[in-house]
Amino acid sequence: MKIHEYQAKDLFLAYGIPTITGNVCHDKESCLQAYTGINSPIAVVKAQVHTGGRGKAGGVKLVHNQEELVSNALKILGLEINGFKTEKVLVAEAVDIASEYYLSLVVDRNSKSVIMILSREGGIDIEDVAKKTPEKIHKIPIDPLVGITDFKAREAGFYLFDEFEIVKQFVPMIKNLYTLMVEKDAGLVEINPLVVTKQGRLLAIDAKMTFDDNALYRQSEIESLAELTNEEIVEKEAKNKGFSFVALNGKIGCMVNGAGLAMSTMDTIKLYGGEPANFLDIGGSSNPGKVIEAMKLLLSDPNVNVVLINIFGGITRCDDVAKGLIEAFKSISTDIPIVVRLSGTNEKEGNEMLKGSPFFSASTMGEAIKKAVELSHKNS
Repeated sequence: MKIHEYQAKDLFLAYGIPTITGNVCHDKESCLQAYTGINSPIAVVKAQVHTGGRGKAGGVKLVHNQEELVSNALKILGLEINGFKTEKVLVAEAVDIASEYYLSLVVDRNSKSVIMILSREGGIDIEDVAKKTPEKIHKIPIDPLVGITDFKAREAGFYLFDEFEIVKQFVPMIKNLYTLMVEKDAGLVEINPLVVTKQGRLLAIDAKMTFDDNALYRQSEIESLAELTNEEIVEKEAKNKGFSFVALNGKIGCMVNGAGLAMSTMDTIKLYGGEPANFLDIGGSSNPGKVIEAMKLLLSDPNVNVVLINIFGGITRCDDVAKGLIEAFKSISTDIPIVVRLSGTNEKEGNEMLKGSPFFSASTMGEAIKKAVELSHKNS
């Protein structure tokens, strides 16, 4: 789960991490009101969207007066950044920056720990730094049984700063940042840029956080901040119905039982030149009602032009799947072709039930997927 910069900054303040918060605005009037409350005539207007690359996309602007504020705020509001429409902006006091740095804490599943990532090359070009000069990126693993000690924090600080006065400010900041990450079940905490002002203050002037969806049951405060996209809403509804579902960008809707078979199905679709529209695992104890709900879910995607049903029956009974399909299409009307492969428990009964139906039946996985890709290309 992602949250906005302004929400992450509120958490920063609660954990003693120095930052600049500002005010969230949705229109011209609220922007002007926020600007009048700033002590400095120089302010920054920042798009609040769940994606990176805001600066390069024109979503961050420095303003020096009310005219510039209104002009830039109206340009940013409604701006689309990486597919996300900007509906609100953060208006905050500008900071007199002397130098910029990059800092993040991220869960690393290989080392089974959090890794601290640091660079003296912070700012909007950090991705280029990672690609072209990776030696400028420092990674420090954090022992989960120990956390960040003062020694470890000072070691990290000297990777970034030459002045001991700045390192002394960095030590409590990074320790508090790690505490925030652990206590709130975050998967990522990123500050880019982390800045030193010309007055010698260390400030997090940006903030990015993501959280473990599986831990939200114990993070009600964080869960309340969620602003789900349409795809995320669909995925959440699917989860409530007992499905494992992830929306993709292809045209072949997939209904499969078992995560491994679902992954293999998507890989094979790609192998034969098609594009899967989703990952959908209906589980190992499917019943007709569940199949009906899964079919409705697949057909609700306007990009789907073929549905592929690939069932290998163990616990799942093929006749239950066939029954569910027949029941589903008593209430569902669609011109989208359906390709079905049933194999395993009660496959003879299931395939017998589908005889005379409008579905394309296949005896093997390869045959079914080839047919689905062929129909998908034909219907594109």
